[in-house]
Amino acid sequence: MSKILIRGAKVLGGEPQDVLIDGETIEAVGTGLSAEGATVIEAGGQILLPGLVDLHTHLREPGREDSETVLTGTRAAASGGYTAVFAMANTHPVADTAGVVEQVYRLGKEAGYCDVQPIGAVTVGLEGKKLAELGAMHDSAAGVTVFSDDGKCVDDAVIMRRALEYVKAFGGVVAQHAQEPRLTEGAQMNEGVVSAELGLGGWPAVAEESIIARDVLLAEHVGSRVHICHLSTAGSVEIVRWAKSRGIDVTAEVTPHHLLLTDELVRTYDPVYKVNPPLRTERDVLALREALADGTIDIVATDHAPHPHEDKDCEWAAAAMGMVGLETALSVVQQTMVETGLLDWAGVADRMSSAPARIGRATGHGRPVSAGEPANLVLVDPAYRGTVDPADFASRSRNTPYEGRELPGRVTHTFLRGRATVMDGKLA
Repeated sequence: MSKILIRGAKVLGGEPQDVLIDGETIEAVGTGLSAEGATVIEAGGQILLPGLVDLHTHLREPGREDSETVLTGTRAAASGGYTAVFAMANTHPVADTAGVVEQVYRLGKEAGYCDVQPIGAVTVGLEGKKLAELGAMHDSAAGVTVFSDDGKCVDDAVIMRRALEYVKAFGGVVAQHAQEPRLTEGAQMNEGVVSAELGLGGWPAVAEESIIARDVLLAEHVGSRVHICHLSTAGSVEIVRWAKSRGIDVTAEVTPHHLLLTDELVRTYDPVYKVNPPLRTERDVLALREALADGTIDIVATDHAPHPHEDKDCEWAAAAMGMVGLETALSVVQQTMVETGLLDWAGVADRMSSAPARIGRATGHGRPVSAGEPANLVLVDPAYRGTVDPADFASRSRNTPYEGRELPGRVTHTFLRGRATVMDGKLA
C-alpha cells in the first residue's frame, strides 16, 4: 500500500497540519508526522479540502461525444478538484432506463478520474408525459438516487407529484429545472432593461419562480425531497427561504457563473454568454451570494455544459445554451465568496463537497479530513493568480465565459481514494 504525506496544509483553511494517507484512507492528521518511504508533498500553506462533489454535470456520453465523453469530462472534473460528479440524463439515448444509467456508471469506473453517479430522467425521453423507470434505475448497479429532466422542466404538476411520491419510497430526490415553458417561448436572455434595449426575447424571472413555488408546495404535500437546479433570481431565493422556514424538505444550487456574471455581458452578442437559465442582473447576483452564505442556497453546482465549437461560434439566436465550468468553479467561488468575506474555506468545503454529497447520497465523499476517512481530497493554492486559457482545459469543449479573465486559486493535487488524479497541477 502506498503512503503519501501532505506536509503543512491548512485543513479547511485552519492552522497548518500534516496529513498521512495510507492506501485509500487517511491514516493520521496532526503536526510533525512522518512515514518511512512515503511520497512527501510540501503543501506550504495551501488549503486542503475534501474532494469536491458536483451535483450537476453534463458528460454528454452516450450520443454527443463530439462535445464531451465520460473520460474527458472526468479528467476536467479532477483538474477542478472534483472526486465525484453526478451526470445529467439528457444524453442520446436519454438516461431513462437501467441499461443507460449502468452504461454511464461503467464508463465512469473505467475512466478512473472521479466517481460518476448517473442521474436518471424523471420522464421517458424527457418528454414530460410518462414517468421513466425510476425504481429500476434505483435498483440497478448504478444505484440512482437523483432524478431530473434537466434541460427541460417537469411542467405537468401531476407528473411532478407522482415523481415526488415515487422517489420518496427509497429516499430519492427530484432535481427540478425550474422553467415554465409557456413563459419562455422565444426567450433569448433575461427579461429586463438590457433585453429591451437589445431587442432580444426576454426570459422573465417569474418563469423560474412560479415553478419553484409550485414544487415546494407539492413537496410539502407529498412529504418528499425536492432539489432546485441552477437557481438564478432574487425572487427564487425568497421562495426557497420561505419554504425552508416552513420545514419543507427543499435544497437548492447556484452555479459559479450566476455568482459572477450579469446580463450586461449579453451586450457583446457573444454566444459564450448564452446559458439556461440566463445571466441575470447585478441585484440577482448579490442576492445569490448572500443566500449561499446564509445557507438558503445549499450548494454550488457547475451545470458544466460542453458544446462543440460550431454550436457556439454562430449568431446569438442559433447558438446552444451552456458553459463549461468544472475547471474554473473553485476559482470563481474563491473570488466571489471567499475573497469577499462571505464564506471561509470551511464554508466552501460544505457548499462544494459535504452538502452535495449528502443531497446525492454520494457515499465516501464530502467526509471530514480526519483519520479513518476515505482519502478523497483536493489541495488548492489560493495565492495563485492566472488568466483562463481554454486551450489548457482537459474538457473536450472550450465554451468558457472566463477566457482571458484573471481568476484566483489553482488546484495543485486531487486524490481519489488515496490515488493522485492530479499532481503538481497536471493530470496524473
